[in-house]
Parts: sequence; C-alpha cells; structure tokens
Amino acid sequence: MHHQATGTFEVKLAPQKADNPQAEAAGLGRMSLDKQFHGDLEGTGQGEMLSILDREKGSGGYVAIERVTGTLQGREGSFVLQHDASMNRGAAKMDITVVPDTGTGQLTGISGSMTIRIEAGKHFYDFEYTLEPAGS
Repeated sequence: MHHQATGTFEVKLAPQKADNPQAEAAGLGRMSLDKQFHGDLEGTGQGEMLSILDREKGSGGYVAIERVTGTLQGREGSFVLQHDASMNRGAAKMDITVVPDTGTGQLTGISGSMTIRIEAGKHFYDFEYTLEPAGS
C-alpha cells in the first residue's frame, strides 16, 4: 500500500576534517548531518555528506547517507536514506531513496523516495513510501 508523508525539518551541517591524505587531496567538503523532522515523520536524521561546489558557476553535487529514527505516521523504527544530488548552473536534480532492507521495528520492509523543498528559507519534505506486510 502506498503512503505519503509530509512535513518540515531543520538541519544542522557541521564541517568534518578529512581523515586521510587522499580524502584531503580530493578537496571535497565533508559534513555531518543532524536533522529534526516534524509532521507525519517525527524524529531525527543523522548522517554524513560529501560535496563539491563551484559557487561562481552555480554547479556542484553531493552524496549522503542518513539514518532516520522516529515515528512515521504512528509506526516506530528507523531506515536509511541515500542522497544523490547535483546542480548544473543552478538547475537542481535530487534523488533521495530508502536503502533496501534498512527498515527496523515497525518500519521493517519500507521502501520509497523523498523530495525536499526549500521555501522562504524553510525546509519541507514529501515522502512517498510503501511498507511490505510483516513476514514478506
């Protein structure tokens, strides 16, 4: 059965130092993610992001892995989101999906995708997901 969840979130990004010479030489941004979700999803998201950005041209990209823990429309558990995003001279493309078999608790068997909108400086999410029946 398909479900849709919507709401807002706050995110704190904290720069992280590269932990080896190869990573430092790559010149990528490395950040920790700390999110608070509100609405149909009440919980937290923690993870890590790698990014590159050319501010002058308005182009860049990021990848991230984030574990979301909380209550999704009354069901408790966790799952992992994989982010893959790019911006080509200001035109954004974003793909955020649930990593297969990462659901726990009452969210075991979850799959789906999330979109993020930023309007007037506020972050919004739209999450379309399915839950397999227990034992599938």
